[in-house]
Amino acid sequence: MYSYGEFFRQYPEKAEVVAVAEPRDYFRNEMVRRHNIRPEYVFTDWKPLLDAPKMADIVIIASTDRLHTVPAILAAEKGYHILLEKPIAPTASECIEIINTVQKKGIIFAVCHVLRYAPFFKAIKDIIMSGKIGDLCSIQHMEGVGWWHFPHSFVRGNFGNEGKSSFLLLQKCCHDIDLLRWWVDKPCIKVSSFGHLKHFKKENRPADSADRCIDCILADDKCPYSAKKFYFEKLRQGRHQWPLDMVINEMTEEALCKALKDRPYGKCAYLCDNDVMDTQIVNMDFENDVLVSMIVSAFTPIGRRVRVMGTKGYLEGDEETIRTLDFLSGEWSEIQANTLAVDITGGHGGGDIGLIDTFLDAVGNNDPGLITTGPEVSLESHLIVFAAEKSRLENRIVTLAEIYNSNSIRTNYK
Repeated sequence: MYSYGEFFRQYPEKAEVVAVAEPRDYFRNEMVRRHNIRPEYVFTDWKPLLDAPKMADIVIIASTDRLHTVPAILAAEKGYHILLEKPIAPTASECIEIINTVQKKGIIFAVCHVLRYAPFFKAIKDIIMSGKIGDLCSIQHMEGVGWWHFPHSFVRGNFGNEGKSSFLLLQKCCHDIDLLRWWVDKPCIKVSSFGHLKHFKKENRPADSADRCIDCILADDKCPYSAKKFYFEKLRQGRHQWPLDMVINEMTEEALCKALKDRPYGKCAYLCDNDVMDTQIVNMDFENDVLVSMIVSAFTPIGRRVRVMGTKGYLEGDEETIRTLDFLSGEWSEIQANTLAVDITGGHGGGDIGLIDTFLDAVGNNDPGLITTGPEVSLESHLIVFAAEKSRLENRIVTLAEIYNSNSIRTNYK
């Protein structure tokens, strides 16, 4: 929410924040302070905000995954245009219910698949569509969550337990499945998936470790997943934004010590209630004989890596540099994608600012066609994710026709 709020502060002529619903005192007060929100428009819960008379053109729903469905439906019924954080909802049926409602009400709706709006990923799309590498044959994609990001968000943090949030592939990688569907530009036919929670579990707990990192003799220099080492380094380096601001609001050593003693972010990474996969592979077969593989892993540097294979050329990229090889000439060319992105929010390589700017233009011009992550498109990529998780759980290949038929839906998206 702060990312989009910062855009509004930088470009007040485009939009202003008039109300906020936030149960956490610090974050609610920060929104009020940053945007001068009037007291009568400050809420501790989304319900009274949506019960009140319509007070704006747009609502941004950035609640936890399991609190998307009812607010999105009520906001649509009230006539708000909606920017909805990904994933749409934690189940296929809830996703379909939201999409049906927004389509029925005719509002402008976008899902925060911000990567489509980032220059690096847009450049890959442009190269594929240009024909420079010929007909698309296959894509190999890796979502490197990062050895420190995964314990922060998916072990100790908000997204570690499927019952409280959603499964890893949906929460973290619906971005990536959406990108792959966009690049291929053809429907997915069938998927298979395998995954494991390999490492972050009690039986892998190191000998002599403590229940909390702040008390652990391994924390300073013997454990790569030490919360004490990681968060204190951020604090002392003055890097007070995410992820540290998820742990403490007051940037002091005293506050951090207390948080690591009392809050989930200080627990041993092997003793949490996490149950989401730390490694998963998805294989997808698309129309026109295009094969795609994706791996998501906790055990990497942070960042995405992609290889695209065509009949006339090859592309590889790492979120900074895109390199292409022309088979006829044997020559490589290179694009420095990090020079393409200027993002005041610091988010997703320019994707955050690209998304909110496009969404506001779509609302301002009453032109939903400007949005590339609208309802039907985003529903289709989510259904691929649900098919992949069904494959993992049932240990079999799952067709998308099965998913569509079981939910009595169709898509016209090509």
